[in-house]
Amino acid sequence: MAMRAIFTGGLVGLIGCAGVGLAEEVILDAGTDVAEPHLSIVPRTQAEQVRIDAVLAPPASFDSAEPFESRSGGGATVRRRSDDRVLSQAAANLPESDRLDFELGRAMFEKIWVASPSSTKASDGLGPLYHARSCGSCHINDGRGFAGGDGLLIRVSVPDGAGGTLPDVTYGRQLQHKALSGMEAEFQLQLSYEKIPVVLAGGETASLRAPTYGLDLRAGPLSDGAMISPRVAPAMIGLGLLEAIPAEDILALADPEDVDGDGISGRANVVMSAQYGVAMLGRFGHKATQPSVNEQSAAAFSADLGLSTPLFPWHWGDCTEAQANCRAAPHGGDVEREGLEVDSQAMDVVTLYSRHLGVPERADVDAPEVLRGKALFHDAGCVGCHTPKHVTHRLDGQVTGSFQLIWPYSDVLLHDMGEGLADHRPDGLANGREWRTAPLWGLGLVAQAGGAQGYLHDGRARSILEAVLWHGGEAARSKENVVAMAPEDRAALLAFLESL
Repeated sequence: MAMRAIFTGGLVGLIGCAGVGLAEEVILDAGTDVAEPHLSIVPRTQAEQVRIDAVLAPPASFDSAEPFESRSGGGATVRRRSDDRVLSQAAANLPESDRLDFELGRAMFEKIWVASPSSTKASDGLGPLYHARSCGSCHINDGRGFAGGDGLLIRVSVPDGAGGTLPDVTYGRQLQHKALSGMEAEFQLQLSYEKIPVVLAGGETASLRAPTYGLDLRAGPLSDGAMISPRVAPAMIGLGLLEAIPAEDILALADPEDVDGDGISGRANVVMSAQYGVAMLGRFGHKATQPSVNEQSAAAFSADLGLSTPLFPWHWGDCTEAQANCRAAPHGGDVEREGLEVDSQAMDVVTLYSRHLGVPERADVDAPEVLRGKALFHDAGCVGCHTPKHVTHRLDGQVTGSFQLIWPYSDVLLHDMGEGLADHRPDGLANGREWRTAPLWGLGLVAQAGGAQGYLHDGRARSILEAVLWHGGEAARSKENVVAMAPEDRAALLAFLESL
């Protein structure tokens, strides 16, 4: 018999990250030293650091674009196509020797998986409970997912009594809305919205949407104290570049006690790597709970598609011990693929593909309105979290991400964004009001790639302006600055954001 549960966003939004860690949770201290074993780092020289400090300095004026500002992904920047594959291009400086593996990775990313047993043995092993049949059905054209359908998933956990979380005893760490023949999906989602009017300066108004999530649960109620977190899939571009930003540079931006008194207190999420067994800086997912592209990809294969990988070798995905029929179902692992459904070779090409999706070049960086909007972005305090530019590590034997000036507009840190966007669900070191600063590169291409607009962790915002107006907590002052702008200034700010 189905159980009915209602979770409302109202002024309490629900946020999290795609790709939650699947190993036993380890809570680390914020002061834990972090390692970067996934990178072959060549230390910077003193002369290089002087150059880096100079190039990362804030602009002296906004009369013209900064050098290389149009090349958001550095040497990996790709042209700004006019079709819906604008976010699906290989990094411009990807070596020719890696191009075939990149295309093989694309094929794996877009592959439609089927149930086991099947004659298509390279594509079987889906589920038995699952969220989607391919990576690409969530990340539409390598861009964002949208609320409803496969683009939005529901994480779930319960407090462990020691500051961490545990899987729900019945449903695990994620609610699955699909199942193979002969099994029943764990739930169906009924999503509705309440409109919230916002009055802006200059006689303008806006309307926000507060979501309510109705869960038709098929295996009884959630555990006492269960916390849910709806999340849409983020865009895939520039992941390898974010991975190559020096951890020490990101940690230098953290100010957890707000020592400088600017009201912004960025914190790092430090996570235990499932691949390396060491503490690493969390970089990926809405709450920065994954330290590398490979771990993010493997976790998504397991949690979202129910596929086994070298890092998470169980074949049943997120099925719990209480779901014995799910764990006992046929799987797609065989000797030819290391006994796995996604073997090491497949993971290697998927990771290469995910690391090397190019960031499109900026549009109209010299346009007067865009430059004025950029100045307003700085004046409003948005750069306190959305750090415009970084220089990546110099990497031994790697071309695409090595020693690049990039413009992601993110500090990759956690920030308290207020009650309006809180999910009250801890995730690693992130508390229920915090999430990672979302990179803004490609922001103006969301509708072009996906055919619609949807922003924030759960896609509730139908426009960039709505996304800004949901900001609270550490970003409340910046949001109020935008509300108070004259209409022509707000339009210039939005023109800048849409140029990214």
